[in-house]
Amino acid sequence: MLETPQGALYTGITTDVARRMAQHESGRGAKALRGRGPLALVHQEPVGSHGDALRLEAEVKRLPAARKRSWFQGRQGLEETSCIPS
Repeated sequence: MLETPQGALYTGITTDVARRMAQHESGRGAKALRGRGPLALVHQEPVGSHGDALRLEAEVKRLPAARKRSWFQGRQGLEETSCIPS
């Protein structure tokens, strides 16, 4: 999960976080992040399978920003999970 300087949160999946961050920062990533300034990686975690990652991403994207923040703050330090937020 990335955060813009304006406080917007962006959720996505990747197998290589460093590569994807470089793409976003160079303007070759998601259109929603282009021109939004320096990005901060606020949360990342490994998830079992690609399908699990897609399901988790979809659930997180449906949450309002405040719930997203409390969700990822509560998950800091988790090693591996495939839980979907409730």
